[in-house]
Amino acid sequence: MICNVRPGPLKCEVYKGARKENTYLFVADAKSLETLPPLILKQMGELEFVLSVDLSTRKTLAVAEPAAVIECIERQGFYLQLPPGKESSAC
Repeated sequence: MICNVRPGPLKCEVYKGARKENTYLFVADAKSLETLPPLILKQMGELEFVLSVDLSTRKTLAVAEPAAVIECIERQGFYLQLPPGKESSAC
C-alpha cells in the first residue's frame, strides 16, 4: 500500500463540521480545505479544527485504518469519517 513505501511523516489535520455530529474530515493541511468539493463543505457546515496527527506513526485510529485514510487523502484530497452505524467513510 502507498503508506508502506512513503518515507517520513505523513501529517494531516482533522476538522469537524457544525452540521454533522460525529463526522470528521481529514485533509493534508488547512490549504487543502480550499479544494474540497462544494457539496462536502455545504453538508459539513462551518469547519472547526480538532487536531493534527502523524498518520505514519499510528497503527490504528478510532474508526478507520491509517492506510485507508492516507489512500483517500492521496487519491481525492480528503477522507470523510462518518458516525458509527453509517458507512464508515467516503473515499
